[in-house]
Amino acid sequence: MKIALITPVPAQSRQGNRITAQRWAHLLRALGHQVRVAQRYDGKPYDLMVALHARRSFAAIERFHHRYPERPLIVALTGTDLYGDIRTSQEAQQSLEFASALILLQPKGVEELPLHIRPKARVIYQSVPNPTRTWPKAKTTFDVCVLGHLRDVKDPFRAALATRQLPATSRIRILHVGKALSDEMATRASAEMAENPRYHWLGERSHGRALRVLARSHLLVLSSLSEGGANAISEALALRVPIVASRIPGSIGLLGEAYPGYFPVQDTAALAHLLHRAETDDTFYAALAAW
Repeated sequence: MKIALITPVPAQSRQGNRITAQRWAHLLRALGHQVRVAQRYDGKPYDLMVALHARRSFAAIERFHHRYPERPLIVALTGTDLYGDIRTSQEAQQSLEFASALILLQPKGVEELPLHIRPKARVIYQSVPNPTRTWPKAKTTFDVCVLGHLRDVKDPFRAALATRQLPATSRIRILHVGKALSDEMATRASAEMAENPRYHWLGERSHGRALRVLARSHLLVLSSLSEGGANAISEALALRVPIVASRIPGSIGLLGEAYPGYFPVQDTAALAHLLHRAETDDTFYAALAAW
């Protein structure tokens, strides 16, 4: 088939939606399909459209639907869609109606959809290739990876703030991989690094280099306010890196209600407690790793 894969993020970006689009295009091409990844629909008669983001890709969704209403149109819902836009944006709501099917990355997202839309939903857990090698962990530090661009929805400095509450004997250091998406975020990251010796902002890295930082780490912290289903969780699981995460539906849908590594959203003290426990309590760390 000829497939249009629409993402609102430009080609040069390493933001999540662009990485997802590239990954999906690779999988579809391996199955023998022709795939064009683009920000906008070019009007051509594709057999199928896959659009990431109900609101931000609405123009492409609407145009394809009206031009080829009988052809399949699949909309992949992000965390911004599920936990914001589909309640407030008419464009996002209309995308749900136009879609032949909806992709969700974890099952709890289905609960956010209107009842009449739910039969369209299909949950596809994001896969990660098996690692071809193992990476050694640091021996003198307990490295905690934060993997994500610096923007408000990621609550990007929560792990850094938590380390300020750790005892002086702690060996924890934060390795934060991600691009600052505003000058304000860049300034704050630089200031935090200057004031907090445990915090190391590594900036934007290629996907491969970011995964190497994660693989070498003892722990991943995902402190987001909302997620559609973070690929960082799948990557950490594949690399056998234990996870500490804010207790949000997007992470519960992937890790389960009973996962022992949750902390309340924006609760710095609770995160500090979990970090200290993961570093010092071998039984607790083993329980995270075994999950």
